[in-house]
Amino acid sequence: MIYFTEIITDIRQMPTFLPRSLEEFKKAAAESGMEQAVPDFVFVTGDSYVDHPSFAPALLGKLLWVNGFSVGIIDRPNLNRPDAMGVFSEPRLGFLVSSGCVDSMVNNYTVALKKRARDSYAPASKAGRRPDRAVTAYCTAIRQLYGDVPIIIGGLEASLRRLGHYDYWSNSVRESVLLESCADICVYGMGERQILAIANALSSGVNVSDINYVDGTVWRTGDADKIPTDTFFLPDFARIKTDKAIYAKSFKTQYDNMSWQTAKVLCERYRTAYIVQNPPAVPLTRAEMDFVYGLSYVRKPHPTYEDVPSVEEVRFSIISSRGCFGGCAFCALTFHQGRHVESRSHESIIKEALEITEMNDFKGYIHDVGGPTANFRSPSCKKSVTDGHCTSRRCLAPSPCKQLDVDHKEYLDLLRKLRGLPKIKKVFIRSGIRFDYIMADKNEEFMRELVEHHISGQLKVAPEHVSDRVLRHMGKPPNDVYVRFKARYERLNGKLGKKQFLVPYLMSGHPGSGLNEAIELALYLHESGITPEQVQDFYPTPGTVATCMYYTGVDPLTGEKVYVARTAHEKAMQRALIQYKNPKNRQLVIQALMQAGRRDLIQKLLRGRF
Repeated sequence: MIYFTEIITDIRQMPTFLPRSLEEFKKAAAESGMEQAVPDFVFVTGDSYVDHPSFAPALLGKLLWVNGFSVGIIDRPNLNRPDAMGVFSEPRLGFLVSSGCVDSMVNNYTVALKKRARDSYAPASKAGRRPDRAVTAYCTAIRQLYGDVPIIIGGLEASLRRLGHYDYWSNSVRESVLLESCADICVYGMGERQILAIANALSSGVNVSDINYVDGTVWRTGDADKIPTDTFFLPDFARIKTDKAIYAKSFKTQYDNMSWQTAKVLCERYRTAYIVQNPPAVPLTRAEMDFVYGLSYVRKPHPTYEDVPSVEEVRFSIISSRGCFGGCAFCALTFHQGRHVESRSHESIIKEALEITEMNDFKGYIHDVGGPTANFRSPSCKKSVTDGHCTSRRCLAPSPCKQLDVDHKEYLDLLRKLRGLPKIKKVFIRSGIRFDYIMADKNEEFMRELVEHHISGQLKVAPEHVSDRVLRHMGKPPNDVYVRFKARYERLNGKLGKKQFLVPYLMSGHPGSGLNEAIELALYLHESGITPEQVQDFYPTPGTVATCMYYTGVDPLTGEKVYVARTAHEKAMQRALIQYKNPKNRQLVIQALMQAGRRDLIQKLLRGRF
């Protein structure tokens, strides 16, 4: 295990921006006292390079740099050019490859499989440069140019495809991305420990094929004798590719092995190779998180770029925590970061806030202080810290576990400190607020101060649906919890003299939802007078429980059969019912109501609208 005990702490040794050209590299290496003609590592990413800790090339690149490993960046490589990967020549130790912050297929296609017109991680949102299945495309280009150079892949796209997985875009079960890309090692989850361990091993002369011992990594071998004796063998890829029931069982085994305290080594056998997944890496400690986020970041795109829209959402935001024990079925976070929550210290966050206030274009507003779920700042319970998370139930749904530690005091204290800093006018919370966790808190103080100080006119929360049947499959609480939260929110706004709105995020087409459930949601919206601004069609992406349900028709955690809307027409009808007020949806709404045998609702929902 790698701990940050002997790292270089003089951040002046780092370049302001990591180099994107050989000329920039030579200058940065000289200023850092490194006599090198080429970088130790070249980081290839599908995003424009932004020097902000929300972007892995900046965070991992600078962590490597302060540990004595030089890094060059190739961002948004143009694969139409044969020398796209030759910016720095062959790196001394290897290539680090990621599709970017987003899965390239999600980035390139809508849920209806139509090409997206925008890419917010590109200059001026201009789409078209990021290839489909970017990790594989980038690795292929590297292999063509450099042959057997070590390639380490990571990030969301690689992490969630580390073993055999259902692929929505091809409607098939695809093999591990390690085999498709011909990479050597796949880093899954947050990668600080893994990348330092791999860098130290390569620098010491260890062959990349022998680096098979690092937690939080997946590796491949053709030699069965290299597989640890205590390994749990998953069903062969040939079986999960053809048998949905076996696929669901394999997925559950993987899902149950996401706690580093208890996870086993897993192995998936292919015709000519074995893919071996080591247990998850131990999460960073608070001190280690403070160090990583305390490195020097410019919080801007590389000077080459004038406008990269994605950075605007995070420039004045602060990452305060990692992990989420919420367990929503449609979220891949459990498969990526895990359910264990760790957070930064108040001192570290306040230091970052003070640095933000000194930025020239800071207007006095911290846009967010949070993580995957803003009001999760500590592990779910004491047992989870020592024994890992339960595999038999979720922490919050269908009701909060009796062992759940519910306390907002520490987070509230942090927010009070931040809003008391000079030059700060307002501290907003825009990352997810888990309203059922708030309702489980017997103390109303946090919610009162949330309403009073931390909302910019409207609070966005994610009830997702109102049908308890659908919510159960989503891993969300019953609708009554949201109804009570809404009532409390309105009462506090009235008491404080505020006119702030509650904006619910809703999802259509999730496994478990048929036309009847979609009609139930439409009626709720009609009776509540709500016109939803945003409706998300369920998008089956790798690594989620809901995607396994979508493919197999079975909830892998319970074995229960689940109804799945598969045709584009039924999905369109479900979405239209949620947005029944839109004149463009009239015919679809009528078709849905007639198909469900609810002609009686046509006039009720559509009267006076068309």
